[in-house]
Amino acid sequence: MPKKTIKKLMPDHHTIKSNKHLQIFGDLLHNPNLWHLNRRSVAKAFAVGLFCAFIPVPFQMMLAASIAIIAHANLPLAVSLVWITNPLTMPFIFYSCYVVGTWILGTPQQEFVFELSWQWILDSLSTIGPAFLLGCIIMAIIASFLAYFGINSLWRYSVAKEWKKRQFRD
Repeated sequence: MPKKTIKKLMPDHHTIKSNKHLQIFGDLLHNPNLWHLNRRSVAKAFAVGLFCAFIPVPFQMMLAASIAIIAHANLPLAVSLVWITNPLTMPFIFYSCYVVGTWILGTPQQEFVFELSWQWILDSLSTIGPAFLLGCIIMAIIASFLAYFGINSLWRYSVAKEWKKRQFRD
């Protein structure tokens, strides 16, 4: 069942509540709905976490936490899912976003060499930036919709399967 699997993988909610970066949310973190594992909160958390994972900002976890609190999604899960874009996967994911953006805009892909500097980022915003940002938004929306409906369906299927098992046992 998804709930048991997710529960094993999730960090303790006391650890998350005591995180110094999340203290700006204050008493909002004490809402018990942010910590429950049910179909709706988990599906929302997957949608929020994957949406924020595709947004190229340095504070993805804070963004995910903010949206999870507003949407009443499972907070630890939403914050954890942004790590899908980690230093190992980020080049592939963000290049894919750039390719999607150029395809949507109908512009040719430009050759570029990545440099880790503010000057390169500022210069790139005018050349590859529009296609990259559009691709990130489109991929974020697609990933969040697929995650929401996929988790919702998987959860329903799992519950129905458990019910059938119980019926055969009785």
